[in-house]
Amino acid sequence: MEYRLIYITCKTKGEAESIGRTLVEEKLAACVNIINPSKSIYRWQGKTEEAEEAILLAKTTAERATKLMVRVKELHSYECPCIITLPILEGDEEYLEWIRVETA
Repeated sequence: MEYRLIYITCKTKGEAESIGRTLVEEKLAACVNIINPSKSIYRWQGKTEEAEEAILLAKTTAERATKLMVRVKELHSYECPCIITLPILEGDEEYLEWIRVETA
């Protein structure tokens, strides 16, 4: 079984909470963590921008990762949201099994 950590930035803490709750309730993620606030400096449409955002970290299986990303895009307010999938190469076996069970 392969596992993934999905890194997502959101416009507000409220948006991160709403998306995160949906992902867990729909069994697309076993758990989400929200880090708020975070500061982002980025280029958008030819300009350097700055914004406070909330970071949403979702833990899931590789099998559920694509469905999770599609769902985030449906729920997200950004035109081009940051959704990045990172492989979980190692972890506590009991925790990883919990992710598998909660996303089955």
